[in-house]
Order: sequence, then structure tokens, then C-alpha cells
Amino acid sequence: MASILDFDNVQISFDKRPVVSDISFSLQPGEILALVGESGSGKSTLIRSITGLLNDNGRVTGGSINYKGKSLRGISEKEMRNIRGAEIGMIFQDAKSSLCPIRTIGSQIIESMSAHGKVDKADAKKKSLELFEKLGFKDGEKLWNSYPFELSGGMNQRAGIAISMLLNPSVLLADEPTSALDVAVQKQVVEEMLKLRELFGTAIIIVTHDISVASAMADTMLVLKEGRMMEYGPAKEILSNPQNDYTKLLLSAVPRLKRG
Repeated sequence: MASILDFDNVQISFDKRPVVSDISFSLQPGEILALVGESGSGKSTLIRSITGLLNDNGRVTGGSINYKGKSLRGISEKEMRNIRGAEIGMIFQDAKSSLCPIRTIGSQIIESMSAHGKVDKADAKKKSLELFEKLGFKDGEKLWNSYPFELSGGMNQRAGIAISMLLNPSVLLADEPTSALDVAVQKQVVEEMLKLRELFGTAIIIVTHDISVASAMADTMLVLKEGRMMEYGPAKEILSNPQNDYTKLLLSAVPRLKRG
């Protein structure tokens, strides 16, 4: 099976200073890859490079990033906007901060979908409510009409995940989606993302410093330290038999969230 996303010896620099170096991996359709490591290891920088969301002084300065065989380096912002959201979705650490506080969830969904083509509002609402139901939301109509400030942090995060999937992207990038949540809500979010993979065959890259989240979700793991790969391979093998001393340190005495 052909990979959907490929990194080949990627280097990322800020102000011409490399902060991520020699990163290579491939993502298969439907695969869940966890990028793990401490804060500052380059995890978020890696996924932001995919969608061109590095800061103004950040650049991919080496290697290649290919999506469905097409290079993402050097494409125009217009081309990237067509890919961002529709082809490659993204969930941020705090979904509430990326939502407008004075507009309902429903109106923001319609705006998000309209950015990629003409949208019939009734169809958009129908599609949204169907997805909410599939993901186990108890009252989709209420969520559609709610403002972000009326929802809990966990509910905003779950709504953000649903919104990111309404255009059915092939790849979902999740940047620390559970780090601000309590354990019970973390489990809901993990189960929701696994459900998306089951429903749509979505490939997911999840950035996390929480090994318990990685162990509950990931097919493969890439361990980063100070912008360099420490270990990469099947998650079960790395979790049960880490080869790198840094990986062993990360895995020591960590509670695990179980699947299911």
C-alpha cells in the first residue's frame, strides 16, 4: 500500500538555526503515528511544517515532505489552503482558543466548510448532526446551537475534533489534544479519534508527551529528543522493548490508558 505522507531527511530551521534535523518517516492510510518526547523536542514543529503553519521565521531547510506523492515544500499559499482543512485536518491543544467565542458552533462549522466550496446550510447541519451522533454526542442539536463559552473544555475539544472531520480529510494532525483535560475526558477524546479512524479510515499523527495516550492509540511511534529521532517503529515493540536509553527513561513508571 502506498504511503499517504512521507518525510525524508527533513530539517526545519528558525532564523537559519536548525531545530529539527534528519527526520524520516512514512504514514500509511489509516495509520496512527504518535510523536512523543518532552516539551521542546520538536514534535509540534514537525506537524506544523506539514501544513505550512510555522512562524514567519521558520522554514523547512532540508529534505522533502510529500503528501500523496506531491511535494509540500515550496507550494503556493493558495495551494496549501486547498489542502489545509480539506485534505489535512488539524486539532490544536486548546480547541476553545481556536473557536470564536461569540458565534455558535453551527455557524463556525458552516464558515469552515464554506472556505472550501459552496455549502448548503441545511445539508451542512444534517451532515454535522449525523457525525455528532456517530461520535456519541448526547444532544447534537444543542451542541450546534451552543457558543464555545457555554461548553466545558472537554466538550470544546471534542467539538473541535468533529469540526475538523466534516470535510473528511485523509490525514488528521492532533497537537497535544488531551494535555489540558482530566483523565476521564482524555479517555473520551482518545476513543473519539479511534472512532474516526474506524469510520473514515483517517490517518492520524498525534503529538503527545503522555505515553499513556500514545500506548492507547498508536500503531507506530517516533520518539524525539532535541529535534532528533531517538527511535521509530511499531508502537507495541517500542513500548515493550525500547532500544534507546532516552525512550527507556520516558517509559519508566508511566500509567497507561487502555483501549476500549
